[in-house]
Amino acid sequence: MKIKERKRDGVAVLELSGKIMGGEDSAAFESTLKTLIHEGILNVIVSLERVTWVNSSGLGILISGYSTMKNNGGELKLLKVSNRIESIFMVSKLHTVFESFDDEDEAVRSFS
Repeated sequence: MKIKERKRDGVAVLELSGKIMGGEDSAAFESTLKTLIHEGILNVIVSLERVTWVNSSGLGILISGYSTMKNNGGELKLLKVSNRIESIFMVSKLHTVFESFDDEDEAVRSFS
């Protein structure tokens, strides 16, 4: 998994790409979130547009990120979840946990 980070209107947008499989991915994602929290950025959008696969460990990474941001007074929302990954969220009932958007502008506005 690769992480590309940018900031927009006080919101961090993390563009993930590749496969989210756990292991090193977990450490990299957690480190990125901790850095953002240290910088005072508590609202994060995770774009899954370029993610090709998520396994159970990958779902754990996203859940952990969600909890990390919530516990620090922020929020983590998802952007551009593919149909394939959305079906995994439906089966695992995670669609009830994550707020998800198809439009980045709408996602950014949802924090205000």
